[in-house]
Amino acid sequence: MKLSKNALAGIALLASAALGLTACGSNAGTPAASGSPSSDAAASGEGITVYNAQHESLTKEWVDAFTKETGIKVTMRQGSDTELSNQIVQEGAASPADVFLTENSPAMAQVENAGLFADVDKATLDQVPAEFRPSTGKWTGIAARSTVLVYDKNKISEDKLPKSMLDLANPEWKGKWAASPSGADFQAIVAALLELKGEAATEEWLKGMKENFKAYKGNSTAMKAVNAGEVDAALIYHYYYYGDQAKTGENSKNVTPYFFKNQDPGAFLSVSGGGVLKSSKKAADAQAFLKFITGKKGQEVLKTGTSFEYAIASQVAANDKLVPIKDLQAPTVDPAKLNSTKVTDLMTKAGLL
Repeated sequence: MKLSKNALAGIALLASAALGLTACGSNAGTPAASGSPSSDAAASGEGITVYNAQHESLTKEWVDAFTKETGIKVTMRQGSDTELSNQIVQEGAASPADVFLTENSPAMAQVENAGLFADVDKATLDQVPAEFRPSTGKWTGIAARSTVLVYDKNKISEDKLPKSMLDLANPEWKGKWAASPSGADFQAIVAALLELKGEAATEEWLKGMKENFKAYKGNSTAMKAVNAGEVDAALIYHYYYYGDQAKTGENSKNVTPYFFKNQDPGAFLSVSGGGVLKSSKKAADAQAFLKFITGKKGQEVLKTGTSFEYAIASQVAANDKLVPIKDLQAPTVDPAKLNSTKVTDLMTKAGLL
């Protein structure tokens, strides 16, 4: 049967439309280039899932700013460093997490050692100085917190302060200082000591600590104990003091922070980490989130916000109220080498856990 010109034109039009639909279908299944946010994810309302062990308020600021800029939604699942790292390891390749954020490095090293992180995009790594990220490039630093001894200025004069964190194991400090040994913060400090001084020295220090210290649940509680005169000093992170001072100061009015400096283990600067899970189905968006929080806008949240953690990337300076990082004289520690399993073994052996 001979077809009219109009009929032929209609068939051609239908064929063209069918080809167009096929092409659209194949593109929808193709992942976006690494580091480039997917417009499909923003348009569909789908987003990424972040397992967040960082302070919830800080990460929420990052999330809100990222979503506002990219349109990509972010779902947060909150937990502690150890809780979420163990969960990710148990979930393995089936984990629904796209991104993992922590307060300290050992939890990141645990997930890395399980082979569950994808490589971080080079553009993101380039934003973060080498001293604030692991040598492996499997995750990156996003913020930092300094070890500090807060002390009761009414009880201890400056000349009586310990020259090193290691001195806290000496007999003269018996019953005079506090810590929160069950927390990931303190265990990160011990992990740095292990890396810097070795197992024998760490074991000896933990033995002296057991004899000398008073245990409290949480860094803020330990600082409150110093402020209330229950104990002379506490080994914590710096931001508990600065955060309280920025509010009412009621839990730190009798407290002064002391920085050990001189590359002492007590001057350890703990790196908070961020990584993209190898199993992520939205890798491009996950990488974009990590790039954003280590970029200038993300780091400005640290500089101007109320977390009082250190900005470490994109040449953003720390909050004006903090001691500049260069003046902390922190020891050099590769975050990838902080061993949480060995630390908990040693602390358990010492009777601290």
